[in-house]
Amino acid sequence: MSALDLVNADSLKLVTSESGVGPSDHTSFYLQDLPVLHFFTGQHEDYHKPSDDSEKINYEGLLKVVRYIERLVGKLDEEPKLAFTKTKDSSGDSPRFTVSLGVVPDYLFDGKGMRIDGVSEDKPAQAAGLQKGDVIVQLGDSSVVDMMSYMRALSAFQKGDEAKLWYERDGQKLEAQVKF
Repeated sequence: MSALDLVNADSLKLVTSESGVGPSDHTSFYLQDLPVLHFFTGQHEDYHKPSDDSEKINYEGLLKVVRYIERLVGKLDEEPKLAFTKTKDSSGDSPRFTVSLGVVPDYLFDGKGMRIDGVSEDKPAQAAGLQKGDVIVQLGDSSVVDMMSYMRALSAFQKGDEAKLWYERDGQKLEAQVKF
């Protein structure tokens, strides 16, 4: 059993990645061949906005995460030396795209498709009627089963293109037309 699982007394839902590279400060340490840990609890509608105020903090959940990290670091400190291990850089496999639906993905979703955690104003997703909680299952001719297939599907479009999009909401499969 891994150290991650051994210290998970609160049964937190963990989503792990083999990559040491990501959109945060840990990447610069990893690129210097230093072992890294990175924790992210997900995005929400007010993430990185002025409206993200202290009353929106989940203090009970925050305490569980801090205690988990404390137990994990304590467990890792029992090791003689934490070894650096070169990992797969999953970001190198990421498709490049020039358009956006204007959604915030739910990075913690582990079901089939790409669940929307937020919709930006005046963007294609809002114009098509998509909402937080909708799960995109197909974009154009491409089936969407996870975040990577969503990005691959998005990479097929250019500004001005139109496409059909299929999504699930409250157990129903719905269709929308989007213009990028």
